[in-house]
Amino acid sequence: MTSTSSETRPFRIADLGTLVVMAWSGDAPDGDMPYLLAYSLGDGEGGPEASAVAVEQLLANTGLPVGGDIVDGSTRPSLPVSLLVEAGSAVVNMPQLNAQCTPPPEWLTAVGERGFAYLVFTTRPWPEAQPGKAVEPEALAAFAGAEETLTAAAHVILPARSLRG
Repeated sequence: MTSTSSETRPFRIADLGTLVVMAWSGDAPDGDMPYLLAYSLGDGEGGPEASAVAVEQLLANTGLPVGGDIVDGSTRPSLPVSLLVEAGSAVVNMPQLNAQCTPPPEWLTAVGERGFAYLVFTTRPWPEAQPGKAVEPEALAAFAGAEETLTAAAHVILPARSLRG
């Protein structure tokens, strides 16, 4: 007989698997919006299910609700998540991890104009979108815009900071 434990597993960074951050900009009523999508490839030690649980635990430990309201980092200076934009790179800093990407020029322009980026950090793994491999815009739109991706995500407005101040 097999039983499932209802105990909360301790957070294990190895369960996250490969964490990816992808940047793009998209049309909004008031101009381009700089977006960041963070997700796991689902390749952690316990597979996609464990990766999803680990991402959810990471977000909860950081005070980011999954499937909840948008968290506005500009009104929460103690939020332990930040965005550094420097030398053509975007770095998302969180307790226990940092994730970096090289955004396209239009993203850098949009974040420069707005002063923030909209982060969607989903618990839904996306094994097909691996670092170093091109992602077709249609595939990105399908994954990032899918209801199951958005409802399984924390949504955060992250002020963009730079080393120059």
